[in-house]
Amino acid sequence: MLTVLPAVLPVLPFPAINPILISIGPLAVRWYALAYIVGIIAGWFYARAIIASERLWGGPAPLTVIDFDDFVIWITVGIILGGRTGYVLFYNLPHFIEHPRQIFELWNGGMSFHGGVAGCIVAIVAFALKRGIPMLSLGDVIAAVCPIGLCLGRIANFVNGELWGRQTDVPWAMIFPNGGPIPRHPSQLYEATLEGVVLFIVLGLMVRFGALKRPGLVTGSFALGYGVARVICELFREPDIQLGFLWGGLTMGMLLCIPLMLGGIAILTYALTCEPKSCEPKSCEPKSCEPKPNDG
Repeated sequence: MLTVLPAVLPVLPFPAINPILISIGPLAVRWYALAYIVGIIAGWFYARAIIASERLWGGPAPLTVIDFDDFVIWITVGIILGGRTGYVLFYNLPHFIEHPRQIFELWNGGMSFHGGVAGCIVAIVAFALKRGIPMLSLGDVIAAVCPIGLCLGRIANFVNGELWGRQTDVPWAMIFPNGGPIPRHPSQLYEATLEGVVLFIVLGLMVRFGALKRPGLVTGSFALGYGVARVICELFREPDIQLGFLWGGLTMGMLLCIPLMLGGIAILTYALTCEPKSCEPKSCEPKSCEPKPNDG
């Protein structure tokens, strides 16, 4: 009986970076926390620039820079509470039922993007109603800046050596400290590229060429674009060990992207049906979405 020995494959060395950036006594600043902080601050400044540019809106924006400054705390709370709640419910509920105190141990990681989206939606709706500003326009600004945080978050996942990819023999495969002795896809970097860099460029070009004049166009494009990018990346990412593969070989990330993409398609359909700058949620009536007759 012949024994087939596994081939020795060349792999890239994993850059063993300490997940703790700096520590002073009991206080530790982690790369993961820094990714959230920098992502929120960078997105804040980018959003202010978008709102301040009348050219992008075809006139004054339907919200002010001061509105968004006040909204930052709302969206931050929405991201954190929604992301953590989503992780607890979608990815490890039995564990947290047995260890409820760990729900609040955010420093140990465990955030869900889809839960964060739900938290953002709640924050957007509540703030828009409170200030009387269009929900979709506020959502468009958030969608345009969101890939910044996504990119930084995935890079932080890579630094932490978590959420690694499936086994592979590609030349850029890596052996992750907690991923066993086999070479794997650096799927965190795939996600940082597609969900972060590529999506940021696409949405940025849309904003530059007038997408904000159709409320919801950027929001719908983000939801659909992220869903497609995430599904592609999930093909290379190892499923969470406590869940594994689900129905038909799908992963939890893929399943959660289905309603996100359907919602994106619905919002895109609405935005493309309405005429530019005439269909904001607080004033759009069914008749306003009908094409106007040509004058002559």
